[in-house]
Amino acid sequence: MTLQVHRPEPRVVAGSGDPATTPDGRLDYARRVLRAEAAGLELVARRLDDAFLRAVDLLLRVTDGAGRVAVTGTGKSADVGLKIAGTLNSTGARAYFLDAVKALHGDLGMVHPDDAVLVLSHSGESEEILRLLGPLRPLARALIALTGNADGTLARKADVAIVYGPLDEVCPLGLAPSASTTAMIALGDALAFVLSRERQFTHDDFARFHPAGSLGRKLLKVEAAMRQGGELRLAPATDTVRAVFARGRGKGRRTGAVMLTGADGRLCGLFTDSDLARLIEARRDDALDRPIAEVMTRDPLTAAVGSRVLDAVDVLRRHKISELPVVDADGRPVGLLDVTDLIGAFAGDDAADRAA
Repeated sequence: MTLQVHRPEPRVVAGSGDPATTPDGRLDYARRVLRAEAAGLELVARRLDDAFLRAVDLLLRVTDGAGRVAVTGTGKSADVGLKIAGTLNSTGARAYFLDAVKALHGDLGMVHPDDAVLVLSHSGESEEILRLLGPLRPLARALIALTGNADGTLARKADVAIVYGPLDEVCPLGLAPSASTTAMIALGDALAFVLSRERQFTHDDFARFHPAGSLGRKLLKVEAAMRQGGELRLAPATDTVRAVFARGRGKGRRTGAVMLTGADGRLCGLFTDSDLARLIEARRDDALDRPIAEVMTRDPLTAAVGSRVLDAVDVLRRHKISELPVVDADGRPVGLLDVTDLIGAFAGDDAADRAA
């Protein structure tokens, strides 16, 4: 059975009493638009065939070598192309946008013989695109079409054509690109994410390409946020509480926790300023001259070198603690994550969440 997709019918507004002028009427129409576009995507998913796989294989060969993916289109397809190029770049496939008009006036010099060109055109007959195909063909390794028209010039001249087929635009006039551009965006995502999975693109890879902003901060390794070196307070667990706190203050920011080590240098405990305050409040003055090992928190929670700050923040939040030691593969302390530092790093994200 063929899935039929129908755009929502436009409603003629006859007057203030017409249902289309009410909030409920507008919401109902908006929902019908979204459902029509979703139905269009379902239709595109059913039409997906081996051409998609051939395009993936070709792009893998290009981007695993010296080549890049040039993405081009005109009008709304150009806007979609910019988004696809950005998604490819952020997921490990090097890409750039090639303006179809500027390309004919010198920007074809951007194209390398190892590059593949992803050409977007719903009709496959856009004048600017057809003018570009001839000069572009000898400059690139391959042309991949993303189009709705299997019989169009673009599909016929491309090395591989991903054809999503005819779609009813959901614009009330049936004219403005809508279902077709949604399909292009979704297919661009599908290409990018299949490529990233094929090359086993990881969180760490993603973090390298997103060093700034909310994503960058959340994917940071703990080494980038932890206190280390002279900022750490370290002591043998055999020292007395008084001896530990009588030591001179280290360099940099003061931390409210002392990391305690055994004879082998491995972390065996943690003692905080709050722990000291509790001893004093309980009038346990005798404990001050006893080994700190007797009152420390044994086997504290830790973060491993190479783990992500986001995961460390989750540990701090779930266990309602303020400090988290960072240890190496042998269990030796190399850093400390302090909640005050992390609050500063993530303050922008919280503000953005509140604004949203």
